Amino acid sequence: MANVLAYLEQRDGSIKRVAQEALTAGRVLADGLGGELHAIVVGPPGLSVEVAGAYGADKVFVGADEAARLYQSGLYAAAVADRARAGGYAAVLLGATAMGKDLGPRIAARLGCPIAADVTAIAVEGGIVITRPVYGGKALYRLKVTAPCCVISLRPNNFTAVATRRSGAVEPITLPADAGAFARTVRVKEPERAALDVTEAAIVVAGGRGLKEPQHFKLLEDLAAALGGQAAVGASRAVVDAGWRPHAEQVGQTGKTVSPNLYVAVGVSGAIQHLAGMRTSKVIVAINKDKDAPIFKVADYGVVGDLFEIVPRLTNEIKKARGN
Repeated sequence: MANVLAYLEQRDGSIKRVAQEALTAGRVLADGLGGELHAIVVGPPGLSVEVAGAYGADKVFVGADEAARLYQSGLYAAAVADRARAGGYAAVLLGATAMGKDLGPRIAARLGCPIAADVTAIAVEGGIVITRPVYGGKALYRLKVTAPCCVISLRPNNFTAVATRRSGAVEPITLPADAGAFARTVRVKEPERAALDVTEAAIVVAGGRGLKEPQHFKLLEDLAAALGGQAAVGASRAVVDAGWRPHAEQVGQTGKTVSPNLYVAVGVSGAIQHLAGMRTSKVIVAINKDKDAPIFKVADYGVVGDLFEIVPRLTNEIKKARGN
């Protein structure tokens, strides 16, 4: 019997959706190992953690302090590692988000244990078995964890959150007093326009150099708006490097990894670096005038033609279908 610990990522005191996915995966893992699922959250006072019990946590450890309102790498890592060490968990789960990619290795280093990053599937087969993409997503690597404890970061949108009501008993914890004192986050600069993060969006409409000019991204913004509130605009590295779009929207090996239900690639050639960040999307639609573009090799649906004609027509048809 072994217990599992899930880290609940929060922002401004609100639990992120990726935390529900970590809880769902953790519940499956804990049941397979015959143990309990515990959760831990670090943040400002007044944290609401009802979601933890709703998605399968037997117990929730809450480290609430004004000093933890903003993400503090040393403080957060120390708090999670201390709890993991005290609980003797078989695995510590968290989302492979921007925060998770920074926090996960720090926790593993403090625990002296391995880390399995960007995991897309997890199972119990005589032990913990994880699956993750390798070689730019061209192959899947299955690995059996033999260490007593392992940190596992989960690729967002790969684990469907499933409500599994458990007690979710809350236990306050005291945060380490001096952890991470050498560096402290004092301010977080928000983007000029509030937008849904591509890693959390159910639909991503991404553009590449085929759009020719930055102002043409208005076509994608209109398409995303027509698709509804769960759609976000993404971009290839080429257009981000050119200054057309912010880095927060970049999808790819050096940007963000996404796995939405629908990925619409508009004017994106499909370089391997870009494919590495989106090829696990559930459904991929490609619009490109080059019939030999690499993006069509991974696309479920491909449209060969002029995006400047196709995208506006597609947007209008979606609006009609949705009654807008």
